[in-house]
Amino acid sequence: MAKIVASIKLFPEDIIANEDEMKEAIKKALPESSTIYRIDDEPIAFGLVALVAHIVMPEEAGEIDKIEEALRKVKGISEVETLLVRRI
Repeated sequence: MAKIVASIKLFPEDIIANEDEMKEAIKKALPESSTIYRIDDEPIAFGLVALVAHIVMPEEAGEIDKIEEALRKVKGISEVETLLVRRI
């Protein structure tokens, strides 16, 4: 089965005090079939920093929806936006 990588931007509710805790919470929220390739910081404004998670997952129908739903439940994340999906 093919794999895909999705770049997903995660907007914080407020200024992230402990970025490592947020990244760990993101990793724990993902289904077992998915892994984090990397997480980048993207400054927004006035000290707010969005995180862009690059997540590797199987190419299955509905997989991205499951990932987005899991990430929306992470405390401290206000919005989830899929930027790019590509096959690897």
